[in-house]
Amino acid sequence: MSKKVTTIGGQALLEGIMMVGPKRTTAAFCDEKGNVTIEDIQVPRLTKKYPILGKPFIRGIFSLIDSFRLGYKALSVSADKITEEQGEEELSGMDKWLTEHFGDKITGIIMGLASVLGVGLAILLFFWLPTVLFNLLEAAVPAISGVWRSLFEGALRLLIFLGYLLVVSLLPDIKRTFQYHGAEHKTIFCYENDLPLTVENVRKQRRFHPRCGTSFLILMLILGIIVGFFIPFSNPFLRTAAKLLCIPVIMNIGYELQKACARHEGLLTRIITAPGLWVQRLTVKEPDDNMIRAAIAAMEAVIPENGEDLVK
Repeated sequence: MSKKVTTIGGQALLEGIMMVGPKRTTAAFCDEKGNVTIEDIQVPRLTKKYPILGKPFIRGIFSLIDSFRLGYKALSVSADKITEEQGEEELSGMDKWLTEHFGDKITGIIMGLASVLGVGLAILLFFWLPTVLFNLLEAAVPAISGVWRSLFEGALRLLIFLGYLLVVSLLPDIKRTFQYHGAEHKTIFCYENDLPLTVENVRKQRRFHPRCGTSFLILMLILGIIVGFFIPFSNPFLRTAAKLLCIPVIMNIGYELQKACARHEGLLTRIITAPGLWVQRLTVKEPDDNMIRAAIAAMEAVIPENGEDLVK
């Protein structure tokens, strides 16, 4: 029997989970008593509005932009729900001042600032810093050839990324988010294995999924090493600019590779997916039953009746 593969994907949220189907996107949240609530996440998708953007080797970058917009909206809803549950009496003086002056807009403002700072820090750490450090190493050790530049930079980016994941995985709130990540993967596997979506069936599934965002980031970092060999600049600013311009190309190639690996099994597929699946041990944890219930609720809400989510 051929493997059943769905295009439905998800994202772990703060005390919840989002599932993205071909027609509907929902976020499910579970409180301490085990009560699950569902909210629709309505963000127009570029790949749906402009079909040309959904074509192979074009769709990668735009699908990721859609995913970012959906995730941003879902995280805003998630943060608002947590704030409501905590109650205003638990807010600090600064939190109360921000709420009084900015009201419902405060979550969006904070997330917007965090996104800008996050992008700036990522460019600094993953693009500019590795080039500067290699230039210093090359000046101090003349025997080191420039052909090692891309390998050095790529290895350093991987170490920074893995170190970041290791540190944040120790935080209690992030660990719970990673547990919701596990609930997402297990629920998708259960559906792809054509089993009823029950807590018992979901719990038996694997944690690590080849279409995971963690795996995609690792694949991007590896492809970046290959592309780096063809960038001639050693100036940190020029090299950083060139790498940023290459990101859309890398994203499109990585997206198609990941989709192909999800559809087919074989030695080459296992080699390509192995690094990402290994790193998922840091970002995908075993969920509890309430998390699984939330994932099932979100999944059931986005499954279309006509099977258009299935990859033929």
